[in-house]
Amino acid sequence: MNWWTRILDFISPRCCVVCGRRLAPSERSLCSVCLLHLPRTSFQFTPTDNSMDQLFWGLLPVERAAALMYFEPHSEMAQMVYQLKYAQRPDIGEDMGRIMAEEMQLAGFFEDIDVLLPVPLSRKRHRQRGYNQSEMLARGISERTGLPIVTKAISRKHFHQSQTSLTRQERQENVDNTFLLLRPELLENRHVLLIDDICTTGATLIALGSSIRDVTGIRISILTLGLTKK
Repeated sequence: MNWWTRILDFISPRCCVVCGRRLAPSERSLCSVCLLHLPRTSFQFTPTDNSMDQLFWGLLPVERAAALMYFEPHSEMAQMVYQLKYAQRPDIGEDMGRIMAEEMQLAGFFEDIDVLLPVPLSRKRHRQRGYNQSEMLARGISERTGLPIVTKAISRKHFHQSQTSLTRQERQENVDNTFLLLRPELLENRHVLLIDDICTTGATLIALGSSIRDVTGIRISILTLGLTKK
């Protein structure tokens, strides 16, 4: 943290997005206590056989899949995700992306990954929110890993409705044929890591992966901030 940021922090103290405590100069978004108590999945150590990876079995050829933490709606930790998505806090995405990268790197999760592909938002939703939370996560990951982010290969054609209250089948129907492949050459012969904020049934990621699965030489893996706890 530079001197100017320290001055701003003194004038308007930054607070932990989970517990509300004032952050130390070296802390970003989460205080050290809340970071310690994140409900981690540890999927990076078993990326080819875990409860998240199993969501894609028989539906999408995924090489590895992991989430940093379990997500429980309306929990204390869930406030971090809600602020990222709905409270104009893109900085939370970048901070959590850095944390994801640092912890996943310890297990070699990024070995032979070529590019990061954040799940795109529709133009309407991007205009409403002002940013893509998945892209913010990807930026933090890219900063720590050096992996490039691809945002021009895929577009989201439309936005039906929020996935939050839908059943598994309704979620899949809600996102079927949602993504349009624009520039397959950006993904050809690449191991592509799909990035999203929360995975519940995997419907959105399956739809995105299905739109690119026929690209020449492509390999697909998945990383999200959270996996909804059943």
